[in-house]
Amino acid sequence: MRTIQFREALREAMVEEMQRDEMIFLMGEEVAAYNGAYKVSQGMLERFGPKRVIDTPISESGFTGLGVGAAMNGLRPIIEFMTFNFSLVAIDQIVNGAAKMYAMSGGQYHVPIVFRGPTGNAGMLGAQHAQNFENWYANCPGLKVIVPSNPYDAKGLLKSAIRDDDPVVFMESELMYGDLGEVPTETYLLPIGKANLIQEGTDVTLVSFGKMIKVASEAAQVMKTQGITVELIDLRTVRPLDLSTIIQSVKKTNRLVIVEEAWPLASIASEIAYQVQKNAFDYLDAPIQKVNSLDVPLAYAPTLIEAILPNAAKTVDALKTVLYLT
Repeated sequence: MRTIQFREALREAMVEEMQRDEMIFLMGEEVAAYNGAYKVSQGMLERFGPKRVIDTPISESGFTGLGVGAAMNGLRPIIEFMTFNFSLVAIDQIVNGAAKMYAMSGGQYHVPIVFRGPTGNAGMLGAQHAQNFENWYANCPGLKVIVPSNPYDAKGLLKSAIRDDDPVVFMESELMYGDLGEVPTETYLLPIGKANLIQEGTDVTLVSFGKMIKVASEAAQVMKTQGITVELIDLRTVRPLDLSTIIQSVKKTNRLVIVEEAWPLASIASEIAYQVQKNAFDYLDAPIQKVNSLDVPLAYAPTLIEAILPNAAKTVDALKTVLYLT
């Protein structure tokens, strides 16, 4: 085991897979000569050359469509968005191209492509550059959607995504690229669609993913000081959802809180709440609580950002609510 940064784990995943398979290439804005907007692809141009690490114009629709076509013809592209806010310019290529091609071709065309880049709030960037679209893409059949929370998961899941024969949306966080974590030196893969039980507990189940795992972990520690044991689950993948792990946990704890950065309407948390009440209603001892961002565009001012986003205090309040401690 070594301790490396989140960005380094992503880079290792891409480098190892590109060494293994010459059909894989990386394409996006500033991924080559500038070494990546967040230095995820640092050194990859020198290692693989300009035919496999390709700088693009500021034209998400164009280079995303090029990637989809390349994937249909035997290559395995990794398309980097500088932020998933910019992926909206290319959403037709992702949702109506990559996601539907296998079904519309009657199984004649797989589209082995990974769309990756940062998602969600990253500080004082304003409403147009701080949005979460995990639930948007997870709503579309044909796409798999992964949101890792640490370097170990990031590397293992990205390698699995690159090897997958169908399109994968791989969403990171600008605020996590410098995060440190232990990552093995040997090759490993993590399965897509399997949640991670971070911490066992008996009093309440707490589910989250991505950088909100930090919020959930902090809240769980606060509850521990008050004698409450929290079962903490990291989804890792939001499509497909590992509902069985969540339901199994709820049958033990009888209570559920979900923390998610996205807006509340039609969120991943909403779907989990529906599925749990459908499949484990008789085990619930309290209404399910979800902690989302407020239903407003994210502001620029840091005080308003703090008021809008989920945090540990809001999560603790939700945990106390399902435990009837408030």
